[in-house]
Amino acid sequence: MLAYILRRLAGMIPTLLVISVLIFLIIELPPGDYLSNQIEQLRVQGETASIAKLEFLRKEFALDRPFLERYGVWVGIWPGPNGFDGILQGNYGWSFEYSKPVEQVVSGTLLLTVILNFASILFVYIVSFPIGIYSATRQYSWGDYGFTLLGYIGLATPNFLLGLILLFFMNEWFGVSIGGMMAPQFVGQPISVDKVLSILAHLVVPTVVIGTAGTAAMIRRLRANLLDELHRQYVTTARAKGLSESRTVLKYPLRMALNPFISDIGNLIPSLVSGSVIVSVVLNLPTVGPVLLGALQSQDQYLAGFILLFVAMLTLIGMLVSDILLALLDPRIRLGQEAAS
Repeated sequence: MLAYILRRLAGMIPTLLVISVLIFLIIELPPGDYLSNQIEQLRVQGETASIAKLEFLRKEFALDRPFLERYGVWVGIWPGPNGFDGILQGNYGWSFEYSKPVEQVVSGTLLLTVILNFASILFVYIVSFPIGIYSATRQYSWGDYGFTLLGYIGLATPNFLLGLILLFFMNEWFGVSIGGMMAPQFVGQPISVDKVLSILAHLVVPTVVIGTAGTAAMIRRLRANLLDELHRQYVTTARAKGLSESRTVLKYPLRMALNPFISDIGNLIPSLVSGSVIVSVVLNLPTVGPVLLGALQSQDQYLAGFILLFVAMLTLIGMLVSDILLALLDPRIRLGQEAAS
């Protein structure tokens, strides 16, 4: 098992390298950059005094160099000007829009983003697991039809609309303040029990809103996989031998149906982050979603590049977790060719 984990960790390094190249390439595809766009605007307005400063900043952050050199400086494998070391040395770059280092811009949002995505993934699996089993074992029952209808509604309802509806009822019924990740009096305050409780209370609405679509899709997937296994010959044989229905389902069919169910952990993370951008704007959530949207619109490339690389790293970690769980669930995965032979 340890050798399998080490192989997966080693495979993450070239994968992350390729992802970083693609991220930097996509960010560089639009013509110009933040500073060159500012220079063009100043030239149109006839303000020449600030142009020299912006051109100096372009050289300061290697924006005037060829593509490969700019990428090397950003990653940290090419010497940058004036001590600009790159990501590998812990220098994430400079946000031109905010006029401060990238780590200062995202320092307050990364942890909340991780907490929100972790809570959303837990919500997806905790809700979809029992419902998927119930729908598969009671196919075409009223409960199965009801959960199917709710799933379709969850897939069809826009997240931001569901968020507004839940925020209204949460405020009317429970008195929870609308928007944000905590009560206003705790913003900027040190961590405390009351602040943690406020964060947990405010996590309910965004977790349900962001996780609804993933929950509906996961229920359908688990139901289809389990139904396929329940119609296999070995299940019929187990029932013929008098094995109880619960043991018949839990012994092998559920275990085999969980493989694709667990493998989707890594795939959920990027979809949750991308799907939470509009929700974060509507619900005023201090996550990286709105920051990423603004950085892409203004071509603040170092800020956008770091956030995209951070999301990619979360995805790789999620895929590693899913691979480890799958290896524990199915020995054929970790043993590979030895098990096949």
